[in-house]
Amino acid sequence: MSAVVRARRAVRETVAGLPPAFWWLWTSTLVNRLGAFVATFLAMYLTLDRGYSATYAGLVAALHGLGGVISSLGGGVMTDRLGRRPTLLVAQVATAVSVAALGFVHHPVAIAAVAFLVGMASNASRPAVQAMMADIVRPEDRIRAFSLNYWAINLGFAVSSMAAGFIAEHSYLAGFLIEAGMTLVCAVVVFVKLPESRPVRSAETIAREDSVSLGTVLRDHRFMGVVGLSFLIALIFQQAYVGLPVAMGLAGFSPADYGFAIAVNGVLIVALQIPVTRFIQHRDPARLLVISSVLAGYGFGLTAFAGSVGVFALTVCVWTLAEIVNAPTQTGLVVRLSPVHGRGRYQGMYTMSWAVAALMAPLMSGFVIDRAGAGWLWGACAGLGTVAGVGYAVLARRLPKEEPADDAAKGRRGTERPGSVRPG
Repeated sequence: MSAVVRARRAVRETVAGLPPAFWWLWTSTLVNRLGAFVATFLAMYLTLDRGYSATYAGLVAALHGLGGVISSLGGGVMTDRLGRRPTLLVAQVATAVSVAALGFVHHPVAIAAVAFLVGMASNASRPAVQAMMADIVRPEDRIRAFSLNYWAINLGFAVSSMAAGFIAEHSYLAGFLIEAGMTLVCAVVVFVKLPESRPVRSAETIAREDSVSLGTVLRDHRFMGVVGLSFLIALIFQQAYVGLPVAMGLAGFSPADYGFAIAVNGVLIVALQIPVTRFIQHRDPARLLVISSVLAGYGFGLTAFAGSVGVFALTVCVWTLAEIVNAPTQTGLVVRLSPVHGRGRYQGMYTMSWAVAALMAPLMSGFVIDRAGAGWLWGACAGLGTVAGVGYAVLARRLPKEEPADDAAKGRRGTERPGSVRPG
C-alpha cells in the first residue's frame, strides 16, 4: 500500500463519524483564528503606531488578560443558564464590536478600557465552545474532536500571524476591522448552522442545574486538582511567548531568530496533531498527562543549554510534542469530570486556569530572569513539569475509568430532540 493511500485512509478515519454540527463549530473556530489580529500585534500597535511606552503597553495587555480571567467564569455560568448558542452569539458579537472600537479610540484610558472589554468578550465564548462540543460528540470520539479543534486553532493562528504582519505594515485599523468582520462571520455561522445543544431542561434537570454553582465546582476537589495542575502546565507553555523571546534577546539573538524558532511550534502542530491523536486516542489519559507534563517541563528545561537557533528549535520540538499530547487529553478529562448540567461552569473554571497563567507568566519570567538569570527560569519549568507529572500520577488513582454512564446518556438524550443535533 502506497504512502499516499495510507495517508488518505488515515485522514478518512480521523474525520469519520463526527456529526455535521461539529464541523460547523470547527469552521467557526478556524475562521475566528484566521482573523486573529489584536492579541498578536496589540503591543506593537500601541508602541510603534500610537507612540506609547512599553510600560503602558504591558498594562493594556494585563487588562486584556484580566478581562479574560473574569469572563471565563461569567461565560461558564452563561453557558449553563442561557445555553451554548446564545452565549456564543453574545460573546462573538460583543467581540466584533469591541475590537472594531479599539481601532478608533485614541485616549489612553479609553484604549485600556476597551482592551479590557475585548479580553472579556473574546474569552467568554470558550466555555460554550467546549461544552457544545462535548454535547454533540460521542464520548469515545471526544479526544479526536478536541484534537481537530486544536489543530484548527493553530492552523488559523499560523496563517493569521503571517497575514497580520503584512496588514500592520499598511494599516493597523484595517487589521482591527478585518478581525471584527471575521468574528461576525463566526456569529453568522453559529446563528444559521448551530442549534442549541444543551440537554433538555426537565424539572429534574432544572433542579440539578440550580444545585450546581461555582461553589460546587470549587468544592469538587478532584476537579480542582486537575485545574491546579493545568495551571502549572499553562505557566510552562506560556514561557514560549514571554520567557523565550526575552531570553533569546538577552543572549544576542534577533527577533527573526525567535520567529524562526517559535514557527517550528505551529508547523509541528499542523503536521503532527492528527497522526499523534490517532496514536493516543484510546490510551490511558492519566498516563498521557504524566508523560506530557514531564516532557513539557524538561523540553523547556533544555533551553538552558541552547546556544544556537538550531538548538532552540530542537527544544521547541520537544515541548511541542508535549503540547500536542496534552491539549486534547486534558480537555477530554475536564469534560469527563464535568456533570452534563454543569459543563459551562466547569469549563469556565478550567479556562480561567489558563487565563490566570497568562497573567502570571510574564511576571514570573521577568522576575526570575532579572534576579537569577534565564537558566533558573528553565530550571523552574523543569521543576513545574515534574510536580505536574507527579500530581497527575497521584490524581490518576481517583479518576473514573470512563465517563459516568448516566451523564453520558443524559447528554445524548438531551440532544435528540426537534431542532437540535443528534451526535454521531
